[in-house]
Amino acid sequence: MIVEMDLYYQIRSRYNDGESIRSIARKLGISRQTVKKYCRGDTHPDERKPYHRDSEVVTQEVIDFARACLEEDKKENLSKQWHTAKRIYDRLVFEKGFRGAESTIRKLVKTLRAEMDISPQADIPLEYDPGDAGQIDWGEATAYINGQKTKVQFFCGRLCNSCAIFVQAYYSQNTESFLEAQQKMFDFFGGVPLRLIFDNAKVAVKEGFGKHAKATDGYKAFAAHYAFKTEFCNIASGNEKGLVENLVGFARKNFMVPVPRVKSIDELNAQLLASCTDYMNTHKVTTKSVSVKEAYEVERYYLHSVPTYRFDTSKTETPSVGDYSTVRFDKNNYSVPVKYLRKDVTVKGYANTVHIYHKGVLIATHDRAYGKNKTEYHLEHYIDLLERKPRAVFQAKPVRATVDKELLDWGKMLPGGNKEMVKLLRLCVDHGVDKVLDIKRSLPPGIVPTVDIVRSQLRETPESNIIHFKRDVNVISTDLSTYDKKCGVMPR
Repeated sequence: MIVEMDLYYQIRSRYNDGESIRSIARKLGISRQTVKKYCRGDTHPDERKPYHRDSEVVTQEVIDFARACLEEDKKENLSKQWHTAKRIYDRLVFEKGFRGAESTIRKLVKTLRAEMDISPQADIPLEYDPGDAGQIDWGEATAYINGQKTKVQFFCGRLCNSCAIFVQAYYSQNTESFLEAQQKMFDFFGGVPLRLIFDNAKVAVKEGFGKHAKATDGYKAFAAHYAFKTEFCNIASGNEKGLVENLVGFARKNFMVPVPRVKSIDELNAQLLASCTDYMNTHKVTTKSVSVKEAYEVERYYLHSVPTYRFDTSKTETPSVGDYSTVRFDKNNYSVPVKYLRKDVTVKGYANTVHIYHKGVLIATHDRAYGKNKTEYHLEHYIDLLERKPRAVFQAKPVRATVDKELLDWGKMLPGGNKEMVKLLRLCVDHGVDKVLDIKRSLPPGIVPTVDIVRSQLRETPESNIIHFKRDVNVISTDLSTYDKKCGVMPR
């Protein structure tokens, strides 16, 4: 029978007061067996023993046969050739004369597999020696860069012993960004760990995965220079780099909220670096007995030193300068000074910048463009040409792409027309657009602008050539009478 809590209380309290089992059963209207079961508190009405009935057909021989089939599968380790429950049932019928139902064997196989398998949710806690390993990974976030809503890829690195962190933002997860991020991470940590643990990134792995992965030649050269061992994770095994997986989420929620609003990606990276430093100085991981700073102070002495030679992380090409004084690199165009027209140059594309060289001399630097058929101009590269061809000034792409519309509209008011506009642009190149715009905005309404007005405002007051002394110079008088006598000069 079902014994409710009120009845159970009556049984226990009456028995504790010394009432007999027979009396309790008679007064409560229940059997003596029920009173005897619950009166001493040896059990509880809510306790239910699980129902179990040994199957007459599932003998020990059947269990041993099914287990042997599963152990054989485990030994062979063939992903497409293994015993299903149906196959085990068929073999039992054919080989052992089994007469039970297929569903009985399905339940048995399910139970045996649960006993033999390790749950995929079970993780083993790990501990690393100082300087032994670091983990790296990528995340994605949104930021407003120069007013434009932009998707950025942020690189995360973490030392496994001290949990010190490093986070930087890039426009792409390409090879240049991947190598540059690690290089900056080594600089930030002040050393290199023995191992780096990360996913099977295409920029680093040419074939295979996990322990069978083979690194690309370029990444092998990078790893050899910094003397660390690469350790690639198995597919869908984020637990193998759980420290940096946690960092990706932490950085997005703490460093990227509210959504950053910056003028450039360099400004964003400066903010991220400051956040990493603050984390290292103030944070303590709950599972560790010391703070991140204290652990890092110990670990940095175990890191290998960063080599003196700086590995070139760029993608390098050697195109020729085209008729529009631009070079083609990675599907986009970049301007150079017009004097290098039709000359061969060397383009080094880094993660966020592009450097252009001619015979080893740096001639242009641009923010790197991502996408297709974009052109990055610098006004100073075309100013000499515009001075020779002023009629094209208002239609010139380098002008329209780099000069503020406010300044262009103001330039159309200049009395001298196109030639005066070119002179104004020369002042912008020499002194900066912002200074010229400040002068424009400071002029009273109704003033007809001229280049001479702007030039006079830009000219600095010359320093005076008069030397001022703080006090008079003391002159010592000399007696020349002896000299006069010797030379026969009449005394005055």
